[in-house]
Amino acid sequence: MTIRTLGDPILREKSEKVTKFDENLHTFIKKLTEIMYKEDGVGLSAVQVGILKRVFVFDGGVGSKVIINPEIIETSAEMTEIEEGCLSIPDVYANVVRPKWVRMVYQDETGESHEEIFDNYSGRIVQHESDHLNGVLFIDRISNAKKILLKPKLSAIMRKSAT
Repeated sequence: MTIRTLGDPILREKSEKVTKFDENLHTFIKKLTEIMYKEDGVGLSAVQVGILKRVFVFDGGVGSKVIINPEIIETSAEMTEIEEGCLSIPDVYANVVRPKWVRMVYQDETGESHEEIFDNYSGRIVQHESDHLNGVLFIDRISNAKKILLKPKLSAIMRKSAT
């Protein structure tokens, strides 16, 4: 499995709900986690390795966590602006405005349901990774002025992705 980069059309597709919580899923999650750490990422979604399933892994600083079939059910009114990057858009960073915290319902790797508030750093990561599952990239959330400044870098990544 390799990380898909900007320009790969799969990154713009909506991922499908996971319905089978079996050994194949567990093996995939283990591999996804290994890739995230190998690439020095803090989060990685299934779609980023070409699998259209609603799964991501992340590490907000206290070890890896698996999120399956996430749904954000509440967001804070308070917003924060923090620089983000993405393994699918290498060497590109930009400030993104997002809610400070989100309440999310999701399933773990056994299929058990959870409801949890993710805030600060973890909140930022789960929002970024949830976006991936809906075909949204962090560059979709930046200002037009910043997009213009980043256009040469983004175009170069897209050209490389096409080869």
